[in-house]
Amino acid sequence: MSHRLLLSILYFLFSIPFFAEQVRIYTTTADGKKQMEYTTIQSLRTKSSRHITLNPATAYQEMDGFGYAITYSAAYNLMQMAPADRRAFLTRTYSRTEGYGISYARISIGCSDFSSTEYSLCDMPGLENFRLHNDETQYVIPILKEILAINPDLKIMAAPWTCPKWMKIKSLSNPVGYDSWTSGTLNPDYYQTYADYFVRFVQAFAAEGISIYAVTPQNEPLNRGNCASLYMPWAEEAAFVNKLAPAFAHAGITTKIYCFDHNYNYDNIADQQDYPINFFGALDPDMDGRELVVGSAWHDYGGNVTELDDINQKAPDKEVIFTETSIGTWNNGRDLSKRLLTDMNNLVYNTVTRKSKAVMVWNFMLDLNRGPNLDGGCQTCFGAVDIDQNDYHTLSYNSHYFVMAHASLAAQPGAHRIATSQKNVPTDVSYVAFQNPDGSYGAVVFNQGSTSLQMSLSAGTAAVARFTLPSKSIVTVVLGGSK
Repeated sequence: MSHRLLLSILYFLFSIPFFAEQVRIYTTTADGKKQMEYTTIQSLRTKSSRHITLNPATAYQEMDGFGYAITYSAAYNLMQMAPADRRAFLTRTYSRTEGYGISYARISIGCSDFSSTEYSLCDMPGLENFRLHNDETQYVIPILKEILAINPDLKIMAAPWTCPKWMKIKSLSNPVGYDSWTSGTLNPDYYQTYADYFVRFVQAFAAEGISIYAVTPQNEPLNRGNCASLYMPWAEEAAFVNKLAPAFAHAGITTKIYCFDHNYNYDNIADQQDYPINFFGALDPDMDGRELVVGSAWHDYGGNVTELDDINQKAPDKEVIFTETSIGTWNNGRDLSKRLLTDMNNLVYNTVTRKSKAVMVWNFMLDLNRGPNLDGGCQTCFGAVDIDQNDYHTLSYNSHYFVMAHASLAAQPGAHRIATSQKNVPTDVSYVAFQNPDGSYGAVVFNQGSTSLQMSLSAGTAAVARFTLPSKSIVTVVLGGSK
């Protein structure tokens, strides 16, 4: 065998990518020119000068997922689409194999400010009058069933905006009946009845084949002003959950319970500071179902995400999840150049690196008139996706859609956030990384700088994922696994 032939054979053998792993790359730029642009390559062995090393030996929280709120308004708009269009859109959004794998949804128990009207699921006194409303039966449930057919592992959490009006009083100090959808307090005489209302809700959805993974006792419990609302400070929420958790346990329900579901700054109410910590301390230590009370849920309409540092330090054994934020006319909600990187930083990086197991944004889909919506609710909100109501076909994608999609691609349900180290990575670049149950590694990398960069990442093996990180962009890189 000639020397030249031997060298050719050796070159060929070492060129065979027997060591290679699949690399999937998704890119969105703030100028909108690239929107979830997808490429796939084989891994290499050589690192770039700017490199991220993933360290799976150091793992943090397990991830439940990322997603959108399926309000009546979102479901209504989706139901106006041609069935084939809707199926294609939902498949692209929720499928693990043909789309982005969105894995979490949030719904209301009764009405929200994006319902067809104000209502509870029991508007006449007595739980014998409990029934699902048209908003659920004709819109939200059919859409959830379509999504579950695409992604059966979708997790669903639910929260009420108000209890039935007949359960309300003006306040504990003035316990007279309060016939209003807005504000008021839950009458302690009805704590058990309202707990049973939650049980009936979970059972009613189970009868439709829909499992409720988690609930919060009250959406925005410190907000008296929403068109449907209920004031529930921490002491009252704890007293109610002392009935709710046992009601779930006695009914064989394993739905998780998260407290609070409101802003980082506790709406600047002095005696509500550290709401979750006070709530946990007020729970009955001997009640059945105490293990169902797993943590706290958060919004970002006030305060700073650093509040999660304080909560994690004071309750290190409790989970945190992020359940709501909005875009709208007040924050350039349809301008990707203003919102894309800000929202990725605030909603994913800043929360997930502070132990958040899940992140959800508000309306999945609204029309171009920001509706349908209710008077007294948000008249200025945009959807993660906006649909043209003149044809119910043309879709406009906003920052929230892309941010949740990028994160879902990186972190499958059951993934663990993992530690990282870096070499020569500019300060304009941030990232968070995960090890997935299928053995793949995912990272969301975003560049707030004005220079396009050549980057690479690896996870302690010979396989190196090399990728371009454009200026002002988000890139999700998935190393290994298959799609």
